[in-house]
Amino acid sequence: MIFRPNSLFLPALFILLVQPLLCLAQEGGKTLEVESGYYYRVEKGDTLWGICERFYDSPWVWPDIWEKNPNIANPHWIYPGQRIRIFSRKAVKPLPGIRPKPQAAAVGPPSPHYMYPAIDSIGFIRKEPVSPCGSIFKVKENKIMVSKGDLVYVRPLAKSTFRKGDLFTIFRILKLPGKREKLGVQHFILGIARIREVGSKFAVAEIVRSFRDIGSGDFLMPYKARSPRIVLAKSKEGIDGKIISSEEHSSIFAANDIVFLDKGMKDGVKAGQSYTVYYQEKQAAPRGQKPLLLSPVDYGTILVLRAEKTTSTAIITRAKKAIQPGAKIRTVESELK
Repeated sequence: MIFRPNSLFLPALFILLVQPLLCLAQEGGKTLEVESGYYYRVEKGDTLWGICERFYDSPWVWPDIWEKNPNIANPHWIYPGQRIRIFSRKAVKPLPGIRPKPQAAAVGPPSPHYMYPAIDSIGFIRKEPVSPCGSIFKVKENKIMVSKGDLVYVRPLAKSTFRKGDLFTIFRILKLPGKREKLGVQHFILGIARIREVGSKFAVAEIVRSFRDIGSGDFLMPYKARSPRIVLAKSKEGIDGKIISSEEHSSIFAANDIVFLDKGMKDGVKAGQSYTVYYQEKQAAPRGQKPLLLSPVDYGTILVLRAEKTTSTAIITRAKKAIQPGAKIRTVESELK
């Protein structure tokens, strides 16, 4: 017998099949329900940090949400219309051992700020390298590509001791490109590890965050939680410096790249300040006279994320054209008026 559906059967079947995927009425239709959670559509002004605080009552779950959403290339760069998968609370956990410190009740409107969720991954330059408290001497199962959840064997250094549950930042010391040794050495941040087992001569650590390739010979230093909320601050008047290099030692830089500056806290530079990237051409002059300096031309903007004594780490927030090592930076002119 051939079954022929009537006109009432097809609409009913459609509702039964599609109903679980219909948009919810809450949040103005910005969330789409799926079997294991929701899709949230990003709106102007949203940050990954703020979205996590909204849906999970804790901004500290952002690393897990970032990992579960491979479409997010940079956690500090999400845009209106982008869809983010919001999972059930049981499926999302904050980074082990990290909890936000209690904050006093806010008085008045919140300070203008910039959110950079990947704050734990940015490196820095110091004159003298940080003394490591341990080093990785073997990766379990001899894995070449180390990722979250993998185990590594670590050896204590400089009479350091390990305790189960301790968190450490994994880093590597790099020489600066070109003839810039006098500025110091680069601390290249690779990931975060948590001690799982402690032996008499070594310990076993689990990789809880992996930013870059990790392997034997990489060092450990105590992990210090840093807020991704960068409060904006007025630029220091009179700053005129240079970009040393990018974190990845690229030959050209663009927006969202991390760079190092040759100015630091002793110069009055601190996190949250913005500076312009500029160039200044010279007009040829007759023999015996000095060339005439033309008006400076701004073509980029940087925001300081971390300041050391003599250097600082910044993100390029705007670039009209490619930026290269040695590019000049100066105080934002608009702030001086």
